[in-house]
Amino acid sequence: MNDMVHQCFAMEPTGALSVEEVRWVRHWNEGLFSFAISRPATFRFRSGEFVMLGLPDAGRPLLRAYSIASPAYAEEVEFLSIKVPGGPLTSRLAHIRAGDQLFLGRKPTGTLVADALLPGGRLFLLATGTGLAPFLSLIRDPDSYDRFSEVVLVHSVRRVSDLAYRDELEGQLAGDPLVQNEALLQFHYVPTVTREPFRTTGRIGDLIADGRLFHGLTGEARFDPAQDRVMLCGSMAMNREMAAMLDGMGFAEGANNRPGSYVLERAFVD
Repeated sequence: MNDMVHQCFAMEPTGALSVEEVRWVRHWNEGLFSFAISRPATFRFRSGEFVMLGLPDAGRPLLRAYSIASPAYAEEVEFLSIKVPGGPLTSRLAHIRAGDQLFLGRKPTGTLVADALLPGGRLFLLATGTGLAPFLSLIRDPDSYDRFSEVVLVHSVRRVSDLAYRDELEGQLAGDPLVQNEALLQFHYVPTVTREPFRTTGRIGDLIADGRLFHGLTGEARFDPAQDRVMLCGSMAMNREMAAMLDGMGFAEGANNRPGSYVLERAFVD
């Protein structure tokens, strides 16, 4: 175990936090990694929610909100993170190893959940960068395939190496014991790269405008507010652009207490 982390965790956590063990770490490239921690027996969340996560700093918890990448039934709690040089938390998280310990908040929350959407046909999950994380939770949850006839994950990144989980997603979640059969028929993965050559290039808005987003899907090559449901998670610029477009098309933003035809996570800021 990392000595610094081990020594710092001699302090007692607050009542709102638990101390959990890192189970595994996977580095995708020099700026992106995934990891999973132990899950407390009392920890409950809905697929798509986020939670506070962190490390001790000068005797106090240093916490940030992280979307949970694992589905609600998973035995571990999985996360996807960027590495920010000099970042108070991510610069340290980037060096964690199996056996290290992290603080985990006890109260997950968020609006990127199926309960915040009205019933519909196609579910579009539009992500940039690590905005992929909550959608990894949703696409591995059987409930998503019960609620929607098609689940379309669009992931926009700058470089090909930033396409985390690409092999699993291109394989339509083959090997997943709970959703592999449903995903084979209902799941669609649309990766796009903006700064390197790739089979699909351009921003998400470009794919919508020229119809590439809808290739291979049933229904119209456009969004239909009567049938389609959309979730947004990514850069603030993407969220604002897509929300404005959806508003203009007659979509209504949803919330936990007022389901709508699209949702975005407003808890995160620039």
